Amino acid sequence: MKLGIVQYESRVSHRESLESLRSLLAAHRVEAELILLPEYADLSPRLGRRLAEEAKPLEENPFLAGLVGLASEHGAVIVAGVVERSGGCLYSTVASVDASGRISRLYRKRLLFDALGYRESSIFCRGTEPPRLLELQAMRVAPLVCYELRFPEAAREAAFRGATVIAYVAAWYPGPGKEEQLRFLAQSRASENTVYVAVADQSAPGFTGRSMVVDPRGVVVLDAGPWPGYVEAQLSPAALREAREGLPVLTQSRGLWRWLYEAQCGEDQGGSHAVD
Repeated sequence: MKLGIVQYESRVSHRESLESLRSLLAAHRVEAELILLPEYADLSPRLGRRLAEEAKPLEENPFLAGLVGLASEHGAVIVAGVVERSGGCLYSTVASVDASGRISRLYRKRLLFDALGYRESSIFCRGTEPPRLLELQAMRVAPLVCYELRFPEAAREAAFRGATVIAYVAAWYPGPGKEEQLRFLAQSRASENTVYVAVADQSAPGFTGRSMVVDPRGVVVLDAGPWPGYVEAQLSPAALREAREGLPVLTQSRGLWRWLYEAQCGEDQGGSHAVD
C-alpha cells in the first residue's frame, strides 16, 4: 500500500483549510491509495473555544464534503482529523472519505491533552470506543490522535485488535525537545508492536511538522521536515511479516497482558476499586 501524508497548518474556516489542502495536492503527483491528514485538518486549534461556533456534525461538515471530490480525483481513501459537533459535545474525531462519497467516523479521541498547562477537556468530550480498523490493500489501519502517541497501551490495544498500521493524526505543538519526543515515541510504538506507524502533523511555524512513517522495526523511512508539503511511502506486508517472524514481541506479550488483567480483576474482587 502506498501511503500519502499531507502536512499543513489548518485555517480558521472549513473553506480556507480546504483551499490550502487542494493547493498542496495540486502541486504534487499523487499515487497513494491512502492519504492521511493532520488532527484539526478542517479548523485551526487556535480558535480555542470558538471551535464550538464553527464545528459541524460530520454529515454537515463542508470540509469533509470537499474531501469527497479529492478522494474521487485521486482514487484514494482520505483519513482526516476533524472537529465534530454531536449533541452538546465537541469531539476530536478521525473520519474517512472514499471515492464513492461515503463519509465514515473511525474514532473519537479518548485521551485528551490535559498536560503542560493545557486542558483540552475544557473544550472536548472524550470518546468511549476503540478505533475502527480500516482495511485497505492487505493492511489494517487503526487511527489514533496526537497525545495518544504517548500511551503505549493505546497502540498495543490497536495491535492486539489486528492493526498493522497505526495512523496518528496530530497537531504537535513546538517546544524544547518536542521534535525529538515525537520521533522517539513514534519509533517506540512501531518497534514494540511490530507495526507501521504513520504520523500526519500540522506544519511549522505553528506546530513541529516532522510528519513521518516508521517501519515495523522502528526505523524512520520518511520524514517530511517542518514545512507544508506532501510525501509518500510504500508500506509492505512482506516487510511486516518478516519483522513479526524475527521479533514475535506482540505474540509473546499477550501472556503478560493477560496476567496483568487477571491480577487487576483479582484486586477488584477484593474490593479495592471498580473498573468500568
